[in-house]
Amino acid sequence: MCGIVGAIANRDVVPLLIEGLKRLEYRGYDSAGLAVVDDGREVRRVRRTGRVAEMEAAAKSEQFTAHLGIGHTRWATHGGVTEANAHPHVSHGVALVHNGIIENHEEQRERLRRLGYEFESQTDTEVIAHLIHHHLKQDGDDLLGALQRTVGELTGAYALAVVSRKEPGRLVCARMGCPLLVGLGEGENFVASDVSAIIQATRRVIFLEEGDTAEVSREGVRVFDGSGDFVERDVHVSDVSLASLELGPYRHFMQKEIHEQPRAIADTIEAVMDNGAFTAELFGKDARQVLADIDAVQIIACGTSYYAGMVARYWIESITGLPCAVDIASEYRYRTVVANPKQLVVTISQSGETLDTMEALKYAKHLGHEKTLSICNVPESAIPRASRLVYYTRAGAEIGVASTKAFTTQLVALFTLTCTLAQLRGVLSEEQAARYLDDLRQLPGSVQHALNLEPQITAWSERFAPKQHALFLGRGVHYPIALEGALKLKEISYIHAEAYPAGELKHGPLALVDAQMPVVVIAPNDNLLEKVKSNIQEVRARGGEMFVFTDADSHFGESEQVHVIRTPRHVGVLSPIVHAIPVQLLAYHAALARGTDVDKPRNLAKSVTVE
Repeated sequence: MCGIVGAIANRDVVPLLIEGLKRLEYRGYDSAGLAVVDDGREVRRVRRTGRVAEMEAAAKSEQFTAHLGIGHTRWATHGGVTEANAHPHVSHGVALVHNGIIENHEEQRERLRRLGYEFESQTDTEVIAHLIHHHLKQDGDDLLGALQRTVGELTGAYALAVVSRKEPGRLVCARMGCPLLVGLGEGENFVASDVSAIIQATRRVIFLEEGDTAEVSREGVRVFDGSGDFVERDVHVSDVSLASLELGPYRHFMQKEIHEQPRAIADTIEAVMDNGAFTAELFGKDARQVLADIDAVQIIACGTSYYAGMVARYWIESITGLPCAVDIASEYRYRTVVANPKQLVVTISQSGETLDTMEALKYAKHLGHEKTLSICNVPESAIPRASRLVYYTRAGAEIGVASTKAFTTQLVALFTLTCTLAQLRGVLSEEQAARYLDDLRQLPGSVQHALNLEPQITAWSERFAPKQHALFLGRGVHYPIALEGALKLKEISYIHAEAYPAGELKHGPLALVDAQMPVVVIAPNDNLLEKVKSNIQEVRARGGEMFVFTDADSHFGESEQVHVIRTPRHVGVLSPIVHAIPVQLLAYHAALARGTDVDKPRNLAKSVTVE
């Protein structure tokens, strides 16, 4: 959840570190700090609670300059939001930054106290700094060796970058369970938890594998595996653009990313359109062999990605005839699962680094599941690398904490998988396949039509701003969209929101309905419309105020209690994707009206790499 950046160069690296931290701030923004080894071979450190800007001002006032340094932006886990808990942490000339959680930090803390070390923070990270210094004292001044011995004593997840005043010519790093990459420049090299932090300096990156440690100097990079053996890792050229990391004409990244969805969807379906068919090869070279011999689907994901999986269950079971289960990753990995070797295990993750999803995938593979497929937005991230098959969404960089374009492109990928499975099973006729292809082809335009509803939705948001609670209702394949709408609203506006299948209203939630509880209804013109209308009457009879998202050809009468916004037309099986747009816009504009920090909501961070 936190962000790491480090650099060694012949030029001043402080501006590079600060710019990198600004680009990483979406990953954590409770506090920020940097540590440098200056020309006098001393470690200088500056930390501030709050945003990177506060730390930047302090670094400028203290005239920080150096050719070697590390920086960090924090999302608090162990210890409160205080300057003492902010990274980097220092021990006798050793400075480090850390993402992740060390599970055995308490026993290591007691051991280090017995060795005479004193602690200034409540964090698990300070334990690592003292351990590295301890090993430096025991085994000489080899910083890489001290790091390797230290990580051998840690239990948990970590990405680490370390510098020492005794070694001003290199920094060292390690990775286990949290993302970390090395950036390659000319006479300068970098480390980062996300390529966006170093894209202004280089596009050439090495993704470290689980258990890797690395030594980074101006001259080059050496990588060692978990056994300590030197290994060659592939160099990749990132396709992340600087433009995708800039706001442009938009007020917030979330607004920008909502409006980028027609292009993101078009890019994600490009391979399907170019191919002119749903073919197994879209998912990998041996996908036909894998997908042709399955008898069930298991989807595993977290948060918004889990809701995408819930939509997919309706599609998969109705179109392919295969049974489909959807599990929250943090629950799947801790329950006793009945393994089915012929089940396709699908993991969904925007970042490809979501810890619970990664661990759930490992668990599934441990149980003997070999048919694994990842749907992900970040090439070469951990989850796709651990999966046999992969389908990359092409949403581009998503900076706003509340996911938008990642969600809709995941739905596109899952619909493509559904149609491919149906075709392989021989249950999708050529005529129906052609219709589904045409539906996908028209989808970016339908999403744009939904975006054009923004002025009407903005007017609605003013009525939501003073409320403290909201209820979302949907039925069938649109119930997960109600869940997603409620999640978006509470994430960024801090209005408490819950979602229910509309048919469950009278089984409890109706007790909450009154004039102060706005009820949002997802009610497209499908076979459940009349049922939804009946549920609406239940709300109306209790004095509730309803906000209905429907289609142009449905017949809803507006009144003082019932407000209606219509998308231009019903788009059939892909309707959940189109109806995701209005609930995103409603959450965004409600948050604007309430004055919250849309892109960086309190207590949340973008990439969840801790339990």
